[in-house]
Amino acid sequence: MWCYRRMLRLSWTQKVTNMKVLQRVGMSRKLMQTVKKRKVAYLGHILKNERYQLLQLIMMGKIEGKRRRGRRKRSWLRNIWEWTGVTTVEQLFRLASDREEFSKLTANVQ
Repeated sequence: MWCYRRMLRLSWTQKVTNMKVLQRVGMSRKLMQTVKKRKVAYLGHILKNERYQLLQLIMMGKIEGKRRRGRRKRSWLRNIWEWTGVTTVEQLFRLASDREEFSKLTANVQ
């Protein structure tokens, strides 16, 4: 945002919202899209490698114990399921073993 404001010669004292700056420059926010892609790519990295078995157990939620009181935290896998449209963990494991299919999945995350 700092670079865009410099390009438009906007002073820090001017009250111009970040959304208006992005509209003037003709750009959109890309941070969340980048986070989603990296998160899905990291999951593929974990699921492909055999040496990350503890991480795989953690991802699948098979660790014993109790959660805290209150609303459940949104799980890491639930975010990925919503972003990719994959419904089961087995399907994710199959996709992760096939590099080409998983790279297509990662590229299509929005």
